[in-house]
Amino acid sequence: MTITDQLITFARVTPPTDALTMMRLSLFDWAACGLAGRAEQERSDFISASLAQGQGPATVFGGGKAPPATAALVNGTLSHALDYDDTHFAHIGHPSVAVLPAVLALAEEVGATMEEVVAAGTIGIEASVLTGLWLGRDHYQIGYHQTATAGAFGATLATARLLGLSDGEMRHALGLCASMASGLKAQFGTMGKPLNAGLAARTGVEATLWAQAGMTAARDGMAGPLGFGDTHHGANENVRPGKGTWHITSISHKFHACCHGLHATLEAIGDLRLDAESVSKLHIRTHPRWMTVCNIPGPKTGLAAKFSFAQTAAMALLGHDTASIAQFTDAITRDNDIRKLRSKVQVTADERLSETQAEVSITRENGAMQRLKHDLMAPMALEARAAKLGAKAVSLVGDATADSLWQAAQGDCLRDLTDQLLRS
Repeated sequence: MTITDQLITFARVTPPTDALTMMRLSLFDWAACGLAGRAEQERSDFISASLAQGQGPATVFGGGKAPPATAALVNGTLSHALDYDDTHFAHIGHPSVAVLPAVLALAEEVGATMEEVVAAGTIGIEASVLTGLWLGRDHYQIGYHQTATAGAFGATLATARLLGLSDGEMRHALGLCASMASGLKAQFGTMGKPLNAGLAARTGVEATLWAQAGMTAARDGMAGPLGFGDTHHGANENVRPGKGTWHITSISHKFHACCHGLHATLEAIGDLRLDAESVSKLHIRTHPRWMTVCNIPGPKTGLAAKFSFAQTAAMALLGHDTASIAQFTDAITRDNDIRKLRSKVQVTADERLSETQAEVSITRENGAMQRLKHDLMAPMALEARAAKLGAKAVSLVGDATADSLWQAAQGDCLRDLTDQLLRS
């Protein structure tokens, strides 16, 4: 069986309870990120231009109704705008921002239940990770953005399940997706990066609706000759959908408002607090891939600070809340104590560490040394994860909205959730 055959079969599976529980947490996190992203004024023209295309049944973050494809595009873009949404390190992609906007957009049109939305989202997120694994790391390393490419296939399978497409229609939907899925890492650092997520969500909606309407495609646009895998540096790795532990259960939520490559270091530091004068040296060991991604030694802007081991480690040790987007300003890069402490930071690549691990050694002026380490893949109790996501949501959208979002994401009424997305 090819990946296409496997995904079609997988679309009918009933997800296990632990996968559905994690989906609810990701739905809550995604909604908070999207509402906060909508509050950023720099994308107001993009939103206006998109909504000018016409009215529809699907809710758009912050207010407005649009056709499903448009709502998926806008909501996918806005929920990835802050780059604070969940990640899966198995393929290095952001699954929720591609899949959930597509599912919700069509769910409103067809009157789906909350239970159906959660199940379809779970299938879609799992499928996006599986597709990313099938494509392999070369696909990502060569320059394709897995959020956009693998995410589009996940969005397509999720919406195809939600709408109850036949096996043949699902095959055509995945084939149509193969001609549309796209997104480049060249967009990183620009407004084009979150747009990649929105395009993936829109692709999922359009491919499914077109297939439902009778549009046909190559029998195997993913794995067939000249298909997506062959033409996009895919490794055609073997995957086993629905076998063993589901990948969604090891999804990584962001608890710091900066590059995910910095999170293992910040989690290792935890609640430790020191003043700049007491530290002689701070040595961070990380996986080699992060050295070119988030190792700006002396950032001068708030954006650059989000990609700096030295800056964020100094901020954390000096008591600045790295979970708060508001902390990452141009001014904080000029703080004298932070600059003094970050000058004592050394960052070293260590191939023995995985991409989710970091080791931190702190040498005090009195000669004492402290060693800390963390792995983002370490198990986290659901209660602890929920508490951290709750605190994050409060920092993004405030107490009242965070509480209402939580109740809606855990509830059984889809309208309760979509009403919350209308908040401005």
